[in-house]
Amino acid sequence: MAFLNDPDPHKHTLLADAQGLLFGSSMAAFGLVMLTHLGLVTGQTAGLAVLISYVTGYSFGLVFFVVNLPFYWLAIRRMGWRFTLKTFVAVGLLSVISEVMPDHVRFDTLDPLLGVVLIGMITGAALLALFRHGASLGGVGILALFLQDKSGFRAGYTQLMFDLCVFTAALFVIDLPLVLYSLLGAVVINLTIAVNHRKDWYIAT
Repeated sequence: MAFLNDPDPHKHTLLADAQGLLFGSSMAAFGLVMLTHLGLVTGQTAGLAVLISYVTGYSFGLVFFVVNLPFYWLAIRRMGWRFTLKTFVAVGLLSVISEVMPDHVRFDTLDPLLGVVLIGMITGAALLALFRHGASLGGVGILALFLQDKSGFRAGYTQLMFDLCVFTAALFVIDLPLVLYSLLGAVVINLTIAVNHRKDWYIAT
């Protein structure tokens, strides 16, 4: 069975990819359950979807899935079909799991400061798992890379500008202390990825 025993040790098997996508999407969904329980937001497309869900009452899973739809065309052009398909699966899994998980997870006590640190680490680990299996949670990162290819404008600047817009909009939806906690959570996510996402530490694709 080739998908269980791939002769190339530098390639993930189909089974390895499946568990990686499931793990990453599930952990990201768990982080979002904690995030929304605390009434916080986050950056990137997920943050936009959280804000829209707060304002409109629509479920996060539905909003997140729809918000990501325009980015798949760019993903195909910039990353190829394999990455795009895996990302579509990861986004779909996160959308579904984030709808189901709140019915099975409750927090009687969750300190906001400890919560945002845990959310940042859990979400960072989730994204690392997805990155290492050739996927992402879609959204602005794809647009940022596309714009960098076309215009030379740094992808990091595009993502930073988008996040600034999300957190500025959050000031009109949630209280300032919650926005500040949310910013701390975003910092922890980015630090977790920056410290751990190194190709020389992990070579399988």
